[in-house]
Formats: sequence, structure tokens, C-alpha cells
Amino acid sequence: MAVALLALGLSACGNVSRNVAEDGSNAQELVWPKPDDVTPMHRGGTFPEIDHLRELHAGLNKQQISQLIGWPHFEEGIWGVREWNYVFNFRDAGSGQVTVCQFKILFDHDKLARGFYWKPEDCARYMNPPPPAPVAKAEPQETTLSTDALFAFDRYSLKDITDGGRAQLDALAARLLDEKDRIAHISVVGYTDRLGSDDYNQVLSQRRADTVAQYLVAKGVPQDVIGAEGRGKAEPVVQCADQARSKLIACLAPNRRVVVRVDTHDRG
Repeated sequence: MAVALLALGLSACGNVSRNVAEDGSNAQELVWPKPDDVTPMHRGGTFPEIDHLRELHAGLNKQQISQLIGWPHFEEGIWGVREWNYVFNFRDAGSGQVTVCQFKILFDHDKLARGFYWKPEDCARYMNPPPPAPVAKAEPQETTLSTDALFAFDRYSLKDITDGGRAQLDALAARLLDEKDRIAHISVVGYTDRLGSDDYNQVLSQRRADTVAQYLVAKGVPQDVIGAEGRGKAEPVVQCADQARSKLIACLAPNRRVVVRVDTHDRG
């Protein structure tokens, strides 16, 4: 007798929704059972394992679904029907408030899951994996070197680097080598002041940028990640009114510079 009752419970009551499509993709009318009509063992609904819920996908059979989220919560039956219904509870991690959702699975004629529905529809968000945590983008690091301190007046070659300039470049190279594995690219950009012709300033700024890059490579900075560029009198840091030449040269000093920009890989 007990076996007969169990068989009836497993196969009897049929679908709740009307005219479930043969392929299980939809129904002529989705009908939701009342949450209070769950079986006694499912009274109040259950709290599903979110990770298991997210493993549901079309093509699973009923045994596989039961292993993930359990058997249906209503008496529509198990084996002979093409619809399962559940009442699930979800607790909000922030407020602790519980949201009650109904979940429906439609099966095709082979009893493989094909359609998944939520009431209210917004509950579908619980099946979506959480968005990946944003990765903080590494900000480029910039070091500005005064060419007045790096080079003898109007010079640009390695032999023209001053003792103070070598000390600055040695310290910079050491910092770069400490982060060598994270470096994506190093840009060495040379600038001049506005005095002199555009062509002359362009060439001088390029040569000084090339020299700084060569120096860093000689100290062990990987050559394949470093590039040099001259921009002449572009992007001035200060603007100086015309005045006595010596004072004007002193005023324009911040514009005579080499900027070393370091882009690093994001930390994952």
C-alpha cells in the first residue's frame, strides 16, 4: 500500500501550467501554485545553495536537478509530469532581509529541463553569478627630471650627463628594477623651453630622451619595454613673460625636463 501511495505521489497530479510545449520551451499559460500549498516538508520554502542553483541549465534530467536543488515542493508529481515548482528563500547579505521567490522548471517530452521561470521575474538575479570584483587600475608613475641638472648646458650625450644627473638616474633605475616584473611600458619624453628654433628644440629633446633611455637600459632596465620621444617646446609647465635673457632662462627652467612615465600591469 505504501509503495502504491509513493508511486501515486511521484507520478500523479500533472502539470499546473496549461499546454506545456512539446519542446518544453514555454507554455500557453504559466500558472503558479499558491506558496502555502507546498508539501508539509517544504512548508515556508527552503534556502537553496546558490552555487548549486547556478549550475542549472537546459538539458539536465530530473535526477540531476534533484541532486542540485532537491525534489519539487508541490504535489504535481515527479516522474510523469513536465513541470516542477519550488519556493525558495534568499537572504540579503547586507540587510538580512529574506526574499521569497517561486521557481518553475518546464521539461520537454523526454523529461529534460528546457524552460526556467521566476516569480517575481526579478528573482532571476539569484541565478546570475556575482559580477567580478573591480580590479583597481594601476595609475602610471611619473618622474620628472630637470635637464639643467641632468646635462651640461646645451648638451645631450651620455658623456655630458652631470654627476648629479647620474645619481638621479641611478636612483630611478633602481626603483624600476624593483618593479621590473610589473612594468608594461616606460615612456621617456624630452622637452625644451621655447627659446631657439622649433627644429633645434625638437632634435635636442629627442636626443636627451634617447640618452636617458640608453642610460636606464645600461643599468638593467629591459630594452623591450622602453621608448623615447622628443616633444621640443610642447606642453610647457610655466609661461614666462619676456624679460632680461638670464632671468627668462631661469624662469623657463621647469620646461626643460625629461619625464619618465611608467605603466604597470594591473594587480589581479
